[in-house]
Amino acid sequence: MKIDGITLKSDAVFAPIAGFSDVGLRALCAEAGAGLTYTEMVSAKGLMYGNEHTEDLLHTTDKEKVRVVQIFGSDPEIMARAAESEALSKFDIIDINMGCPVKKIVSNGEGSALLKTPSLAAEIVRTVRRADKPVTVKFRIGFDKNSRTGVDFARYMQDAGAAAITVHGRTREQFYEGTADWDYIAEVVRAVQIPVIANGDVNSKEDYEKIKAHTSAAGVMIARGALGNPQIFSQITGTAFPYKTRKDIVLKHIEIMSAFHSEIFVVNNMKKHVACYCKGLRGGKQLKLDVFAAKSLEELVRAVSDSDTLDAPVISG
Repeated sequence: MKIDGITLKSDAVFAPIAGFSDVGLRALCAEAGAGLTYTEMVSAKGLMYGNEHTEDLLHTTDKEKVRVVQIFGSDPEIMARAAESEALSKFDIIDINMGCPVKKIVSNGEGSALLKTPSLAAEIVRTVRRADKPVTVKFRIGFDKNSRTGVDFARYMQDAGAAAITVHGRTREQFYEGTADWDYIAEVVRAVQIPVIANGDVNSKEDYEKIKAHTSAAGVMIARGALGNPQIFSQITGTAFPYKTRKDIVLKHIEIMSAFHSEIFVVNNMKKHVACYCKGLRGGKQLKLDVFAAKSLEELVRAVSDSDTLDAPVISG
């Protein structure tokens, strides 16, 4: 798969997920074979005003061979200035979030709200291209069941100069409920000439193969299916993954996060990740209790290391 001349090592990519797509999980997904790994969505205004939390979202590692930052906003000029900022100079691709369904974001005219204003959305793409990097867009198939405008919106993005688009097969109204509409994603693929990445309900290698066949998309974005399960990319791509157990993966995740963030941030941030890593496993409830009780990095590592919940072998490529 190529995006504006950039060749990806695979067509399976890891989604930008608020609160989860941190530098640690992105590094693991990239190591497992993900062709792209996106940052969590970053506020263009936050970048312009030097928000400390915003800058914390921009850490990367050498594991990410093609680096993608996802930004959001509704003011074309602010979006362009953010894209041109020194803070984003290390990124190869700039992705624009036009799909976030969260009320606060939508109320500001950002995220999914841009589905209602395709001309403004197109202007944002055109101005962000001033950064002289490939610009991609992630959006949904429509705002609600009565306005499934994704096909027309995709054409707007293509005409504005987007190098690729990602289509989540749900409306904003659905949030993350119901079933992703792969038929509609296939309509988008047929409507444009730029690469389309299909997103929605991909939780296994089998799902990946099905959505590729169903939509003929150039790539597949995996979101919730990769939480606590970065090895899904190894299973899809056949990339060798060096971690033998989930415990090995979790400890590596902690190690990477510790290289970039404060102890208290790592301890608190990893709690939700561990809940994903041990979901459905015997002893998972007790491990979660032990991890959630941790007050220091030492206690966190001990809780993970002492538990046998995560000792099951990892099935990778």
